[in-house]
Amino acid sequence: MQDNQNPFASAQAQLKEAAKHTDVPKWVVELLLGPERQIDFRFPFKRDGGDIHIVKGYRVQHNNWLGPYKGGLRFHPRVDIDEVKALAFWMTIKNAVVDVPFGGGKGGIEIDPKSLSEGELERMTRQFARELAPNIGPDLDVPAPDVNTNSQIMDWIVEEFTVYGSQFMEKYTKDQLRAVVTGKSVGKGGSKGRDEATGMGGFYVLEELVKKLGLKKPFDKAQGKPLTVAIQGFGNVGSHIAALLHDNGYKVIGLSDSKGGIIDKTGTGFNVKLVQACKLDKGLIDHCYCVGTVCDLSNNHHGNISNEELLEMPVDILIPAALEEVIHAKNASKIKAKIVFEMANGPTTAEADEILAKKGVLVVPDVLANAGGVTVSYFEWLQNMKDESWDLEKVRGKLKKKMVKAFEEVWKIHENKKIDLRTAAYVLALQRLAKKSSAV
Repeated sequence: MQDNQNPFASAQAQLKEAAKHTDVPKWVVELLLGPERQIDFRFPFKRDGGDIHIVKGYRVQHNNWLGPYKGGLRFHPRVDIDEVKALAFWMTIKNAVVDVPFGGGKGGIEIDPKSLSEGELERMTRQFARELAPNIGPDLDVPAPDVNTNSQIMDWIVEEFTVYGSQFMEKYTKDQLRAVVTGKSVGKGGSKGRDEATGMGGFYVLEELVKKLGLKKPFDKAQGKPLTVAIQGFGNVGSHIAALLHDNGYKVIGLSDSKGGIIDKTGTGFNVKLVQACKLDKGLIDHCYCVGTVCDLSNNHHGNISNEELLEMPVDILIPAALEEVIHAKNASKIKAKIVFEMANGPTTAEADEILAKKGVLVVPDVLANAGGVTVSYFEWLQNMKDESWDLEKVRGKLKKKMVKAFEEVWKIHENKKIDLRTAAYVLALQRLAKKSSAV
């Protein structure tokens, strides 16, 4: 970990800072500093060759004052308990910020799913679902996709839970049992608009921020220059917000994935949708450069760049959309962006926050910026519980309303208390959590 600080310590520091600006009871803050419970898993599954592999995983249930625990499941070789505790904590805060009736949870398995065959991945997921079954449910704990997990994995979990978990949830119909997870495929009870939700929710917030700052695209009104953007992480979240920004007048000039990145040399910016199509075809983003209607793989009009270098690009808006703690004490002073817009969970350490604040960099926190995903997850859960299916227009309309409202509430606290946006978001969350805590 960077800065000799694990992500859960960063999360705790953020909470303690926010508590200085509220009058919520001390015991509320003390309880939120740790999870209500954590579950450790060790279970076997059979590899294709017949060998038995032991899998280690976790599920952390941080807080359920607002509703069932809610948070993703990630499959990654570097998953550890401190990371999962931090992510569960951030889910508690995030759900309170956007005012959805969920608490905070998170889970993960220490494995590289890219090293597994499809059959191995399915067998492992189904076994994990059976291990999880007594501890999850529509009104208890509702997992969702996260890093390296997707709708197919959620569908497998639902199928296993319907068999092994229904004994714990007799009051629900079979259709309602699908609400045990969100992020399912649409044909299996998933919501329209879920794949795009995190990116689209972030776009709604960023558009409101641009209006609030009077930037109106362009950033420099006198010269009429469009806002420039660099995005670290070109997965589901990064690619969706990149496409929305490109379509709405922003100039995306830096993109990266786990293997490397590309920067624009033409001054025109990337055609993001073509880059995305090229990556799907070629497998690596640093093999793609697309402008206008042309994809040029000759490297004449673009340059390759590392993920670390991309963070230091001279852009108006930097969007970290990959993993935690990529902006830390050693590189924060090199950040040249005017706005850091956190689409990843926990991409900025507490030390980096202080450095960026002194530099005058405006940081829009993850617990607000990327909350569109859990908001539409709530919509999916609600549709399952009511046996409804909403059209895409309805989902997008409800998402925009939620995200704009949350932004306005955070911004008001930010201005009234003269505190940064992250602290303001935490203050809002603490106020909502404290109101519910009195009924616990």
